[in-house]
Amino acid sequence: MTTSHDSGPVTGPGGAAGDGPPAAATIVLNGERRAVEPGLSVAELLHGLGLDPGMVVVERNREILARGDLADTPAEDGDRFELVHFVGGG
Repeated sequence: MTTSHDSGPVTGPGGAAGDGPPAAATIVLNGERRAVEPGLSVAELLHGLGLDPGMVVVERNREILARGDLADTPAEDGDRFELVHFVGGG
């Protein structure tokens, strides 16, 4: 038997999790199922996760998204995302 881990909802500018109707879209983010607000853009998703889009490579359904497209690309039900976050150091 396989179970999936739900890390909780990520919301956009519409409000905090738990306000209004439940999230309608389910995505997979780095292997974990997550509920997201309908219409949430990938840029809003990254912001909600506290990530700088300039420091992240986003793969959506096995295709790399251009940074310039993040604000115009919605996170849709069934999408699979892999995020690679760059960390500086020396």
